[in-house]
Amino acid sequence: MSEFDHEVVIVGLGPTGLTLANLLGRRGIDVLVLEREPKFYGLARAVYTDDEGMRIFQTAGIADELATDMNIDSTVQWVRGDGKLLAQFSQIERPLGWPVSNFLYQPYLENGLERALKSYPHVTVRRGRAVTGFDQDEEGVGVDHAGCTGTGYGKHEPEIDPGTVERVRAKFLVGCDGGRSIVRTDLGIDMSGTSFPERWLVVDLEARDGVDAFRHLPYFDFVCDPKLPIVSCPQPGGHHRFEFMLHDDQTKEEMEDPDTVRAHISRFVDPDEVEVLRKLVYTFNAVVADHWREGRILLAGDAAHMTPQFIGQGMNSGVRDADNLSWKLAAILRHGADPAILDSYERERRPHAKAMIDLSVLNKNIVSVDNKALAAARDIGLTTAVRVPGLGSWIRGAKMKPRPRFRRGAFLGLPRPLLRGVEGTLAPQPQIRTYEGRHRRFDDTLGLGFAVLGYGVDPRQAFSAADLTALRALDARFVTVYPIGRRPQGKPGDGRDDVVDIEDHTGALIRWFRKARLRPGGVVLLRPDRFVFGTATAEAAASLVAELTRQLRLPAEPVATFATRPLDEPARADLPPRYEESR
Repeated sequence: MSEFDHEVVIVGLGPTGLTLANLLGRRGIDVLVLEREPKFYGLARAVYTDDEGMRIFQTAGIADELATDMNIDSTVQWVRGDGKLLAQFSQIERPLGWPVSNFLYQPYLENGLERALKSYPHVTVRRGRAVTGFDQDEEGVGVDHAGCTGTGYGKHEPEIDPGTVERVRAKFLVGCDGGRSIVRTDLGIDMSGTSFPERWLVVDLEARDGVDAFRHLPYFDFVCDPKLPIVSCPQPGGHHRFEFMLHDDQTKEEMEDPDTVRAHISRFVDPDEVEVLRKLVYTFNAVVADHWREGRILLAGDAAHMTPQFIGQGMNSGVRDADNLSWKLAAILRHGADPAILDSYERERRPHAKAMIDLSVLNKNIVSVDNKALAAARDIGLTTAVRVPGLGSWIRGAKMKPRPRFRRGAFLGLPRPLLRGVEGTLAPQPQIRTYEGRHRRFDDTLGLGFAVLGYGVDPRQAFSAADLTALRALDARFVTVYPIGRRPQGKPGDGRDDVVDIEDHTGALIRWFRKARLRPGGVVLLRPDRFVFGTATAEAAASLVAELTRQLRLPAEPVATFATRPLDEPARADLPPRYEESR
């Protein structure tokens, strides 16, 4: 019998923990999720996800379902207090296969992610369980947890029943337990950055039955009014959010008073047509944990970094963390990679998360100007900038957003050349044409592991038998990418089922190959998170496998793994997931 109860314990059932549990569950990893709160929160916090986030949800197998409850391709704009447009962002291109702008209602998102977990018998969710302690050694982590009344999501102190303490042992522990992370706190890890004094009143509304209360508010507006900076956010399902900046002389009690809330929202809606679901005065932080890993214990999401709400990237940064961590944990647990590869997690993710924080603070500074003279200068600057050739399109395309691109020398993969290199960057995801003549998203042909792309050739031909064995041991998928109309005819294959032929009918992949200076016959190795590990000519393809083996520090012999259902084996109908609402 194994000395481990689970392979990974996740603390926290917010978007980061839910995403990580789904990604690990889909890869066959045995997971225990512990959530302190016995009941689902049921109110919105995050309001937005981007194309990167949707692509990760696609990897988790849940994106199409989640998308049905989102407002997509919504315009984002900065307007004056009188409604005059200052600047506008509207991007309908889909380089990653999904809309760039997706506004959501967080309870819908979390419910969808939590429902998806029920399809994994090897994922156990336990609500109403608080972590009371943990320790680790070279092989794993011991976690103590007990029954808990919860905090009402920050409303009161939790009550923990010492008579219900249980102890489990796992290979890894991941703290996805938010800004007040007990995992981070117990490790003694500090956070560095800035806590801002500005206070904002957030008001979440729902239209009353039979009323179309928000029809006249179609776009996401940053209302740059020096008298009262406001954020107006449309959400699906008849929901809408407003945020109002407080003045120094206004108190929390005054602003949360129902009469004050009614007066503020009446500027935009008929108060009698809506129900106030939540009203809360808050401040925000722009901070990052000093380090994200101690041995076999890791931090993710708000436990590792907190992003102000002004560009909607707080939740998405946590989703990116989950994507980065999940495949590396699977490589360790399923393929014997060295746990040292987890050092690359913070190296890869910290710069991008910090860049998102910095951009959010910049937008906060633009929106929250309350000096009339400075506001007038800002308005002139924005309206002038959008008219400048090049600069205007840069603003309208939101090109200031940090790109999914790792810093040189700081990622798991081959070094990126100074000119036109794609190593350490996120691959595009166009629609492709399958062997059966169907259009599909590119990632849906790649599987969940590494993928080897051949430019116009069967990529297997570039590797020796030993290299192919090494790649197949990593569950690699082999894909031949042909330009439209260039697939060979009348040449029977060798009968193997581990190569996929696709046609690039949009030309997006071929253009990307050329950008990377990849010639026909060359190969590309994609990581499971679809960042590029490396590219090579057919003659140099062996170097990709050699470097992958070296960087993952793979063992010479296959490793024994935790007994869970194989990825390609369907779940048994008579074996429900281990799932508890509370205990």
